[in-house]
Amino acid sequence: MKKFGNILWGVVLIVVGVIFGLNAMGLTHINIFFRGWWTLFIIVPSFIELFRRSNKMWSFIWFCIGIVLLLCAQGILSFELVGKLIFPFILVMIGLSIIFKDTFNHKIAEKIRTLNSNKRELGEYCATFGEQKSDLSGEEFKGANLDAVFGSVDFDISKAIIKKDEVINANAIFGGVEIRVPTGVNIKVKATPIFGGVDNKANAQYNESLPTIYINAVALFGGVEIK
Repeated sequence: MKKFGNILWGVVLIVVGVIFGLNAMGLTHINIFFRGWWTLFIIVPSFIELFRRSNKMWSFIWFCIGIVLLLCAQGILSFELVGKLIFPFILVMIGLSIIFKDTFNHKIAEKIRTLNSNKRELGEYCATFGEQKSDLSGEEFKGANLDAVFGSVDFDISKAIIKKDEVINANAIFGGVEIRVPTGVNIKVKATPIFGGVDNKANAQYNESLPTIYINAVALFGGVEIK
């Protein structure tokens, strides 16, 4: 999906370049500065992100906002009415996402619950109004809880020993969590972004013979990055 998103960005730039070129040569007179053209800076990126991100809620919200603003700029809808309804709309979308997030990722959610319910101690890494960096190179990884509250957690297991499926519970509340994962594992993410973001940049292709790291990420006015 990320590769397809990159292709879309390439297509968009090529189309814009061709339009400018044809206009410059006088072959066409396409006016890209129509009423509400600025909404494309919201619509196009959010549409492409729908194909790049595993969690699509905020991309979908911004795409809808962009379309509505374009309709307002075109005089089809009223800015005043939209201004009154946009905040309730966002709250409704967040509520629906929270209610149905386990429905769309049922298998991942169930596996995370199973791993968390095992009677064992997960590693605890917490940063509150500060920063914590942890490197588990050469150590056997047995799961972890990462909490960044007005702080940042840098968690590196890229050279750790992964023998079986493990779970990482990452919570970023007005803070940031960065997780560096190894290449020889599968990565499965269940993301709950609430006025925040969860970005999975790990280039891991699924292989059932390899162990899987399940990442349960919650971002509240914060960010979780996996790479």
